[in-house]
Amino acid sequence: MSQERLSMRKIREVLRLHHEAGLSNRAIARVCKVSNSTVGEYLIRAAQAGLEWPLPEGLSEDDLQRRLFPEKGQAAGAERPMPDWEGIHRDLSKRGVTMTLLWQEYREKHPDGYGYTQFREYYQCWNQAHTSTMRLPHKGGEAMEVDYAGMTVPITNPEMGEITQAQVFVAALPASSYTYVEIQSSQELRSWLGGHVRAFAFFGGVPRILRPDNLKSGVKSPNRYEPDINPSYQELAEHYQLAVLPARVRKPRDKAHAENSVQNVERWVLAPLRNRTFFSLSEANRAILPLLQTLNEREMAHLGKSRRQLFEELDQPALRPLPERPYEFATWKNAKVSLDYHIAFEGHYYSVPHALVGQEVRIRTTENMVQIFHHGQQIAIHPRSIAQGRFSTRAEHMPANHRFVLPSRPSAGRFRLVPARSRQDRAAYQCLLHCPAAVPPLSPAGLSLLPGHPRPGPQTSPCLARNCLPTPPACTSALLSGCESRTRTTDC
Repeated sequence: MSQERLSMRKIREVLRLHHEAGLSNRAIARVCKVSNSTVGEYLIRAAQAGLEWPLPEGLSEDDLQRRLFPEKGQAAGAERPMPDWEGIHRDLSKRGVTMTLLWQEYREKHPDGYGYTQFREYYQCWNQAHTSTMRLPHKGGEAMEVDYAGMTVPITNPEMGEITQAQVFVAALPASSYTYVEIQSSQELRSWLGGHVRAFAFFGGVPRILRPDNLKSGVKSPNRYEPDINPSYQELAEHYQLAVLPARVRKPRDKAHAENSVQNVERWVLAPLRNRTFFSLSEANRAILPLLQTLNEREMAHLGKSRRQLFEELDQPALRPLPERPYEFATWKNAKVSLDYHIAFEGHYYSVPHALVGQEVRIRTTENMVQIFHHGQQIAIHPRSIAQGRFSTRAEHMPANHRFVLPSRPSAGRFRLVPARSRQDRAAYQCLLHCPAAVPPLSPAGLSLLPGHPRPGPQTSPCLARNCLPTPPACTSALLSGCESRTRTTDC
């Protein structure tokens, strides 16, 4: 079993006590709490390396270790060629590049270079020396991290003088730290999804993974293994063919590049605008554009390249092309089909197939369209209407007897049927179902029509249905006498 090496500080103490204090090996061993043989071994190694006390000025601990413990097969002081770790780290961000491939290329250039195990260890040491945590290489074009900045931008109403705080949306590509920023009115779903669409257009392509925070607009129920994604956010992911992998709750390192980009945006984009007054979102977004461009073109000291240069080198070639049309914002809502086979959305009523009365459906609405789904299958589609209290009804959604009652005309699709309430109303309705000749221009008391249908004229006669029926001989007398016959009469 190999013996664990002493720290460089304790080795220096052994050499000092031997040369300055003149202590014996046994006394040094008692003072430093090590064995007598260990003291003797380090003194021999120091003599072989030509080290004397005091040690040469400027001799670092790494140099001291290399002189005391030269690698096997090499004379003391001989060194193997060291790889370019910055180039190694940058190449690992490219798709398909592995540590094994880079080591093989290194050994082709330097046949006497390090073995694979030492190659990996030296890389990990270099990587850890540049950050307090393990820096994981990111593949170009693989992911996009998004978040909202903690700082806000005040927007002043030019008429009322009221000030509202606008939100700052930030998106970053981890491989290059290339950043996109926009100012939004709020963190609501429409603004959240719109920021993604415009970020994809800014980058000129689509990554494979989205890594958001756990705000309600994106994630309904955070979970480490099976997070519940907002339906509209999931639809955006399906449109762009990417995966949504939210960061864990209270784990900011899961989206470290977004957090770092937010910090840079606050320092280099928002802070310079702190004394300006904005009167609209468009004015604020125009003001941040030159500052964002400067941020992306500023050279990063630890890499010697700008974010734009790294983006063009790593991310841009790996991003997938944008789809032919951008995602159109849509909202989802659950609804129950009422007895008149309509569902309500924002005060307007839309028809569905009558067989679904009483069942739960899902409504998907865009700016111009209303789609209705049942068990994941689309069952109806309507143009979106803002008319409050009105109805959009398609004839194919109605039962056969309701279609039979209504006139065969294009406007028939705008009728709504309401059940009759009294016995006489039901009698009138049942008679109409069996009397094609008695189909009225306006429905009986048990039926109401949307505006636009012709009103009854003087050719109609007074009856129970309030001037809504023509005057066929047998049916009129039956209605006036309260007939509830459900069969067709001979005269009708």
